[in-house]
Amino acid sequence: MTAPREQFGSRLGFILAAAGSAVGIGNLVGFPVNAAKNGGAAFLFIYALFVFLICLPVMMAELAAGRNSQKNPLGTYRFFANGHKLWPIAGWLALITPFMIAVFYGVITLWVLGYLFAILGGNLQELADPDYFGEFINSGQVYALLALIAAIVGVILKFGVKDGIERAAKIMMPSLFVLLLGLVIFVLTLDNAVAGLRFYLIPDFSKIDASVINGAMGQAFFSLSLGMGILITYGSYMNRGASISGSAKLVALTDTAVAFTAGLMILPAIFAFNPDIDTEELSSSSVALIFTFLPKIFLAMEGVAGYTGASAVAAIFFLLVFFAALTSLVSIIEVPVSGVMDQMCYSRKKALLIVGLGIALFALVCALSFGIVEFFTHFLHYGGADKSVFDLVVDVFYDTILPLNGFLICIMVSYRWKKSNFDRELEQGAPDYKGSLLERYTNLALGTFIPVILLLVFINTVLTKFFGVNLI
Repeated sequence: MTAPREQFGSRLGFILAAAGSAVGIGNLVGFPVNAAKNGGAAFLFIYALFVFLICLPVMMAELAAGRNSQKNPLGTYRFFANGHKLWPIAGWLALITPFMIAVFYGVITLWVLGYLFAILGGNLQELADPDYFGEFINSGQVYALLALIAAIVGVILKFGVKDGIERAAKIMMPSLFVLLLGLVIFVLTLDNAVAGLRFYLIPDFSKIDASVINGAMGQAFFSLSLGMGILITYGSYMNRGASISGSAKLVALTDTAVAFTAGLMILPAIFAFNPDIDTEELSSSSVALIFTFLPKIFLAMEGVAGYTGASAVAAIFFLLVFFAALTSLVSIIEVPVSGVMDQMCYSRKKALLIVGLGIALFALVCALSFGIVEFFTHFLHYGGADKSVFDLVVDVFYDTILPLNGFLICIMVSYRWKKSNFDRELEQGAPDYKGSLLERYTNLALGTFIPVILLLVFINTVLTKFFGVNLI
C-alpha cells in the first residue's frame, strides 16, 4: 500500500520553501550587476514584465501538474502521457536536470562556506588577494567542506517536507531577509553610496536592445527555478485547498523583491569605494563577483569600520549567500530524492543515500576539474575553447536545458492534459480564478507564444554555447 503523500504544513511554509528554491546566488549578485550594465531601472522593468507575463504562467503550470498528479516530475509526465511512449523522456529530462544542477551548485555552495570560515578566522586580507581563489578551490579544504555540505543538506531532507524543508525555510528565509536589509541600511550610509543608487535606479533606455531583452528573460526564468522540476515536486506536496495562482504570485514577488533589494546593497557598496568604476568592468558571472571582486570591496571598508568591522560585514554577506545557496540546494536535491522514492518505492532515507552519494561523486569530479586532474580540467573542446567537467555541467544543465524543460511543460499542459483540466485544477482553492483575466491570459500564453519563445531561447543557447553562433 502506497504511503500518503507528504504535504507542506502551511501556505506560508510552502511560499518560503518555494521562494527559498528561487532565491539563490544569482539573485544576490548576478541580478544587480546585470541590471546596472543593462540600463538600470529599464532592465528592472523588463525583468518584471517577463516574471509576470511569461514566468508566472509556467510556474502555475508546473505547480498544477504536480498537485494533480501527486508525483515527481518523471511520474507526472508518465501520469499525463497515459501510455504515450515519448512523454516519459521529458520526465527523465526533468529528473536528471536537477540532479546535475545540484552537482555544480553543491561545489559553489562549499566555496561560499569556505570563504565564510576564512573570514570568521580573520583572513579577509587573504581573500582579497587575486590568487587566493585559485589556490583555495584546488586545496584539500574542498573535500571536508563538501562532506559538511552533504551532511547539512542530508539532515534537512531526512526529516521530510514538513519537518525538514519547511522548517529550514522558516528559519533561513526570514534570516536572509533580515541580514539583507541590515546590509542595505549599512551600505546606504556610506559616502558615495548615492552614486550607486542613482546608477541602479535611474533608467537608461539607450542600453536596451535585443540582447538585453533576451538576458532579462533568461534571468527571470532561471531565477524562479523553472524547468528544474522543483515546482512540479513542490506542487505535489501542496494542499488541494491552497490557491496555486495566489501562491505563485507571492513566490514571484518574493523572489523579485530579494533580487531588487540585493541591488540596493551591491551597487552602492561598489560605488562607495570606487566612485569612478566602469560597470563594463564588472563581470556578469556571480562566481567571479563573489569570490574575486567583492572581498576587495569589503576590505576597502577597513578605513570606515576598521578591519574587524569590515570582516563582520563580509561575514554577514557570505552567511547571507550561504543561506540562499543552501535553500536552493535543498530544493534541487529534493527532486531526484522524490523521484527515487516514488519510482523505486524506497524509503526517504534510502533514496536520500543513493541520490546523495551520486551527487557527491559527480561534485567531487567537478571539484577536481580546476587543475588538479588534467583529464577533468580539459574534458571537452567546444564553442572555441577547452571546457572542464564543471563547465560542461553548467553549460548543458543550467544554461541550455532549462528553457527546453519549460517548453515541454507548456506543451504537455496545454495539449496533452488539456486547458479545461488545467483550469479546473487551478480553480481548486481559488474559486475567483474561473473566468478571470489571469485565466484567459494564462491559457492563451501557455498555448501560443510562451512555448515559442522558450524554444527559440533553447535553440539560440545551443548555437551560442556549442557552435559560437548567436541568432540575436
